[in-house]
This record gives sequence, C-alpha cells and structure tokens, in this order.
Amino acid sequence: MRGHLDGLLLAVLESGPLHGYAIIAAVQRRSGGVLELRTGTIYPALNRLERLGLLTSSWQADGERRRRCYELTDAGRRTLAGERTAWSEFTTAIGSVLNPAAPPGLTT
Repeated sequence: MRGHLDGLLLAVLESGPLHGYAIIAAVQRRSGGVLELRTGTIYPALNRLERLGLLTSSWQADGERRRRCYELTDAGRRTLAGERTAWSEFTTAIGSVLNPAAPPGLTT
C-alpha cells in the first residue's frame, strides 16, 4: 500500500465528501475487503493532503455528533488523474514482465 495511499484516498473522495470512517469503509468495500486502512494511517494522510491543497475539510453534524468531512479540490482532481495514469503505466509495465507475450513472429 506504501506509495498508493494518496491515490486511494483521492479516489474514494471523488464522488463527494466523506468523513474518516466512511473513507475507511469505502476503501474496504471497493477492494472487496482486501484493503483495511487504520485510523492511525488515514488521518495523518488526510491532513497532509489538505495541507497540500488537494482536499478541503469542514465540520458537519451527524445527529448530535460532529464529524470532519473531506472533499476533493480541483487540484485534488488533477492529482487523482495523474495517479490513475501513473498506476496504469505501472501495472502495464509489471504485467509485461510477469506475463510476457511471445514476440511477434516467434512460435513455441
């Protein structure tokens, strides 16, 4: 997960603002239960992304409870697009090494 946390957080926030636990649940749900983020990991990352201008946050009431909700900025959307491009290039390169196709004209 190291190196990909920012992209994961930005991706789940693309559809709209969420509070921390909802972000954790969205990553877990979208990964089919494979990825489980911890609060000790997510909140420092969310704060860092906000300092970088990729997210904004605001307090919202949920009944009697207040929760900080995070939302993508325009810069966050641009960064997410770049993360997706980089991920696609990375997975294509790794896939080419792990599952090489036979060069054209060669048969086995």
